[in-house]
Amino acid sequence: MGKRKIIGVLLCEPESVYQQRVLRGIFLQCREYGYDAAVFASLTKPLLRFKDYQEGEENIFELPNFDYLDGVIIPAITFSDDRKLWDRILNIISEKCTKPVVSLDLPFGDYPVVNTDDRSSFSEITAHIIDVHGCSKIYFLTGKMGYTVAEQRLDGYKDMMHERNIPVTEDMVFYGDFWYTSGEALADRIASGEVEKPEAVICASDHMAIGLANRLKKHGIRIPEDIIVTGYDGTAEAVINELTITTCIPDVGTAAAEAVNRLRTMIEPDMPIAPVPTHRDRGLRICSSCGCPENTHYIKSVLNSSLIHTNWNFGADDFEDKVDINLFLENYVFESYAGAKSVTDCLDKIFNTTYLIRPYHRFYLCLCDNWLKDSDELQQGYTEKMKTVVFNHDGNDCNDCYFTAEGYVFESRFMLPQLFEQRDEPYVFYFAPVHYIEDSLGYAVLQCSLSQEHLIGNVYRNWLRNVSSALEMIRAKHRLQQFSEIDAMTGLSNRRGMHSQLETLMAKAKPSDKLLIFVIDMDGLKFINDTYGHSEGDYGIKALANITRQVAKNDEICVRAGGDEFYIIGVGDYTNIDPVIREQRFYQTLEEVNKAAAKPYEISASLGCCCESISHKVSFNDLLQIADGRMYENKTARKKQRST
Repeated sequence: MGKRKIIGVLLCEPESVYQQRVLRGIFLQCREYGYDAAVFASLTKPLLRFKDYQEGEENIFELPNFDYLDGVIIPAITFSDDRKLWDRILNIISEKCTKPVVSLDLPFGDYPVVNTDDRSSFSEITAHIIDVHGCSKIYFLTGKMGYTVAEQRLDGYKDMMHERNIPVTEDMVFYGDFWYTSGEALADRIASGEVEKPEAVICASDHMAIGLANRLKKHGIRIPEDIIVTGYDGTAEAVINELTITTCIPDVGTAAAEAVNRLRTMIEPDMPIAPVPTHRDRGLRICSSCGCPENTHYIKSVLNSSLIHTNWNFGADDFEDKVDINLFLENYVFESYAGAKSVTDCLDKIFNTTYLIRPYHRFYLCLCDNWLKDSDELQQGYTEKMKTVVFNHDGNDCNDCYFTAEGYVFESRFMLPQLFEQRDEPYVFYFAPVHYIEDSLGYAVLQCSLSQEHLIGNVYRNWLRNVSSALEMIRAKHRLQQFSEIDAMTGLSNRRGMHSQLETLMAKAKPSDKLLIFVIDMDGLKFINDTYGHSEGDYGIKALANITRQVAKNDEICVRAGGDEFYIIGVGDYTNIDPVIREQRFYQTLEEVNKAAAKPYEISASLGCCCESISHKVSFNDLLQIADGRMYENKTARKKQRST
């Protein structure tokens, strides 16, 4: 099987109802063609008041490498309120993407657009108000004047009014912003008499309809007896409202599927185009605000999906396929994360709580290679090297699952290496940011079946928020621990840091390994301090620390054990000649430093070494004492040599 085609999707707030319908439509058609989908999503609403946090979210749009995608769909309406973000994404696409791009529901640059047929839906709503309820004095409340979606919805109303020979005058059309406040403002004008009372008001969004109906009710105007009110979008808010709002579910899924078809004509022009099946989740939904008998099945369905359950049937066959926000809230996840004592412990806790975001096929937590450091680079997107530190899947056999602080390193230009694996079926890969305020720590990837009923939503968003905060807390603990384990003057480990690192080295040691200890003690520090000043003494200490670093191997521990005493500690397959070679290198490097410095004094040091097999079960302190004794023997011998 060849590489699957990958359709990229860039959007905001995937848990919202419009975005969910878009994704379902895209996934439906991708499944038809065997295409994978890669969704790059900011999980929050654009124009979030917490600007720094939003910046961390929006860094996810810097991640896509369009060279590895075959086409891109932009549901531009999901970030249309944020001009800055709009321009940022448009610049990214224009400058970096050479693959086919299709916009959904709004013009985006010069790219082709596929529109949801809102016009027909509003003709259907208007026909219902005219034919079933016998109204003719019908107002229309839409979005901003000139806004494509607002004008298309208005046109559907006008089409049906014209078809029924009912004139539409300027004073029957009102512009708003699709939000509650627009409906409330119109209600106040009607109640005050500024606007003549109509028989019905058709609103271009549920939120405007809710605002209108609730405010009219406060003014003593009955709904639907005095004025009929309808909305649009089929939101949960319309059903949960005390006065349920008659609404219409737009055929967004069909438009999204058609966007995939449009891409297919550009990606594989010789391949057949599959017809888009009729979506059952569309059309008029009758509630109480128009006066017709309520669609109780629809209302119960929406209410059930919106409920916060408190008692779960853990034994139910479909329990693991259900996503429940209260199950997440009642698991004290954050408290568990906050108790993590180390980076590994934190990743362990994250690994063991991925069951809360089921169902999924695979989960990957990918962090920047410098995520533990305090760096301005974290505010500039993702590092060239990323590392997968948590991997889990939904199978019973988790032998290949892992959590590891070291991580499995890959280049961020590949986004996720597993994206290019051969698979028996196509999947969706959700890429979502992991960040603390504006600092980008990495990103999470959730791999799911394209046919999965539940898409990512508020449970996943809030779980990732907790994960991000947990990583920041352990990052802060790690930095504090480093400060407490590092000698400020030299940057070497102090004794506390030595014991911490030694524990790690010993845990990884093989039975055949040896423990190597060098003890280095500076000669004549008091003479330098007394004769040339303490600044020169400090210079000597730092010079000796640097020599210690140069002589040590990458996996060995360099320690400033006291004022002028240093250790080199290693665990490995050392030979008997290794300590001799290392000692020669130490004194050679020391000689080179003295020549280059040309100080009026000579930096001098004495060295002692001990190297013993771990299997001999000799304690670290015993070996350290042996090395220290040999250092003093060396110091005494060197002192005698200088005096003769």
